[in-house]
Amino acid sequence: DPSGAPLAGPFILYLRAEGRHIRFDIRDEVDTELAQFYMALGPLRRVMRDYFHVCDTYYDAIRTKSPSQIQAIDMGRRALHNEGADILRDRLDGKVSTDEMTSRRLFTLICVLQTR
Repeated sequence: DPSGAPLAGPFILYLRAEGRHIRFDIRDEVDTELAQFYMALGPLRRVMRDYFHVCDTYYDAIRTKSPSQIQAIDMGRRALHNEGADILRDRLDGKVSTDEMTSRRLFTLICVLQTR
């Protein structure tokens, strides 16, 4: 909202990977554009790379490792996921307001967009 007042949802969000950026296209229920902006992925690159590596390790571990080893890997995966969500929430500050669970979901979607 130009006045700075928060808008009430629900919202439709379109995400698009464009080079080293993610385009956020936020719309209302009738698909009217409310906001559109780009976010550079640079600050998320390291945590995404580490997250992908731990996910690969986790999928390998579930076939061969003990439950305690799998749990340790999963705890590391969750910590990286939380770190990515925190970075994302900080990067979105001033553009959109998100809670912890929403930023976790957005981090997941952005990771999926990077795994072509």
